[in-house]
Amino acid sequence: MKAAVFHGPKQPLSIEEVEIDEPQDREVLVRTVASGVCHSDLHFVDGYYSFPAPAVLGHEAAGIVEKVGRAVDYVKPGDHVIACLSVFCGYCDDCMSGHPNRCTNRAATQRRKGEKPRLALKGQPMRQFADLSTYAEKMLVHENALVKIGGDMPLDRAALIGCGVTTGVGAVLNTARIEPGSTVAVFGCGGVGLAAIQGARIAGARMIIAVDQFEAKLALARRLGATHTVDSSHADAVKAIRELASPGQPSEPVVAGLGVSGGVDYAFEAVGLKKLAEDCFDCIKPGGTATIIGMIPVGQKVELDGPKFLTERKIQGTNMGSNRFRIDMLKYVEFYKQGRLNLDDMITRRGKLEDVNEAFRAMKAGEVARTVLMFE
Repeated sequence: MKAAVFHGPKQPLSIEEVEIDEPQDREVLVRTVASGVCHSDLHFVDGYYSFPAPAVLGHEAAGIVEKVGRAVDYVKPGDHVIACLSVFCGYCDDCMSGHPNRCTNRAATQRRKGEKPRLALKGQPMRQFADLSTYAEKMLVHENALVKIGGDMPLDRAALIGCGVTTGVGAVLNTARIEPGSTVAVFGCGGVGLAAIQGARIAGARMIIAVDQFEAKLALARRLGATHTVDSSHADAVKAIRELASPGQPSEPVVAGLGVSGGVDYAFEAVGLKKLAEDCFDCIKPGGTATIIGMIPVGQKVELDGPKFLTERKIQGTNMGSNRFRIDMLKYVEFYKQGRLNLDDMITRRGKLEDVNEAFRAMKAGEVARTVLMFE
């Protein structure tokens, strides 16, 4: 099969013939129909996170089941599925306590050392990225990496649910659990940030402030539910958010070090930058919650003013939108069908597998919310 092969950081992916094995007991062979190009993959291509090469990247896809292992009973050939990197074992402490996205026993869903690898390049084993590797014509995955969906859901839109939508919407609905009528700020209007904006709209936020440095992305944010926008290339985002959310509030703290009293109830960072994570915390009001969605580069530290914790401001992380994906993704599919979740406008471009490097370039240039690679 054709796949986009990762040979190391700061190198373009190369389109090559890759060998893929037959499914074992609980494995499923899926024909990839669509794969979104997510910013998380770019972190590895640019070297901010490390991953052994050679490998096939990609982790946001939907497709059609071709073959199943003899112990698989959840799906059958012909079923439409969304793949998810939150592969779960089903019986570790986190899985059993309702947090399968934090599964601590993913090894149970992988092939054991010494067994034939799922992927190979010229006869040599390859690494499978996120237990998925979606930049390829086919995927060989554990059945617990899939959710079955109806055949009436367009698979290019369904692919977005595989990561970006589940991460962004889930961060709002599951991790932060924002309250109706609350005020929200979202830093970054890429695929994940736009999903968070839509999650805030679905949850009933009365004010949703989108922050980005590209006007085209801010315009899309307004179309998807942002009530206000801040162009951070020309404005101090934290100051602008405070003025929008709490007009008339004093600009100086009553007690030195505690920060001003104005700000939003909830803020979300959806880029993965240290400065934006700090801004995310600084723009919330006392009692507010900042949620960091983005992948901050390895080794970087986020610095916060300690006295502000005396105001009960909170900062937290989230992993894949705190998902239980076989429950959540079906909800998001229904939200789309009901017109409550706009996936159509989140796809800026469609391309072929050979366009993956151009998709990364366009992402870095701020030209796209999401590029989706189509395999048929």
